[in-house]
Amino acid sequence: MTPFDPPQDSGGRLLRALFGVLALGLFIYVTLLARNAAKQHDYIGRPESQRDTIAISAEGKVTALPDIASISIGVMTEKKTVADAQKENTAKMSAIIAKVKESGVASEDIKTTNYSIYPQYDWVDNRQVERGFQVSQSIDVKIRDLEKIGDILTAAGELGANQVGGVNFTIDDPEELRQQARLEALENAKRKALELAEAAGVRLGRIVGISEDPGYVPPPLFYDRAAEGFGGGDGAAKIEPGSQDVAVNVTVEYEILP
Repeated sequence: MTPFDPPQDSGGRLLRALFGVLALGLFIYVTLLARNAAKQHDYIGRPESQRDTIAISAEGKVTALPDIASISIGVMTEKKTVADAQKENTAKMSAIIAKVKESGVASEDIKTTNYSIYPQYDWVDNRQVERGFQVSQSIDVKIRDLEKIGDILTAAGELGANQVGGVNFTIDDPEELRQQARLEALENAKRKALELAEAAGVRLGRIVGISEDPGYVPPPLFYDRAAEGFGGGDGAAKIEPGSQDVAVNVTVEYEILP
């Protein structure tokens, strides 16, 4: 008997049986491992360029009322001297700012955006002749109580405002609305993808890519100072903020399974 001959006693038979079980278990394990690796390669682990995918674009949109208005109010004054122009301009603008604050607008919502002094000339006998100086000052006013817009515009006109850049209606914090629109867009994309997959006779796998367009809030509504009522005419100006849409566009890419 050589060292490599299997034992002939009962202990040898038991050892041979144990070897056989271990060999069978190892064979089954390797087989399952290879099959799983092949399946993963076929459906999930393939490089992106080799995947069968479907890309779906969809939009989510939420409509909301603007909750803030921004108004530019200015005073332009022309006098013979700089001192006289500054004095009158400052008096008018101070009165306007005081009235705006009296209407409930906080100091942090009032911002000076321009203050300028320029000489003014006339052409006389083919030459420039100084006729005086022009002082201009403008403020941006953020109004959170939209019911007060007309009264503020009217009061500003009565107190000497002669430059109004417009009224811009916006949503102060649109991020919560964007999130709602984003979730709606994802649901719309999923529904469209399922419909398309059913029509094509395939199944959807996992999501392998998502991209989002920043979305948009439509341009603010602009109010012209020529509107009826500005400057103390027939009462306060009638301003309507309307509604605005906050939209988000997404593109979702799904893996396709047979």
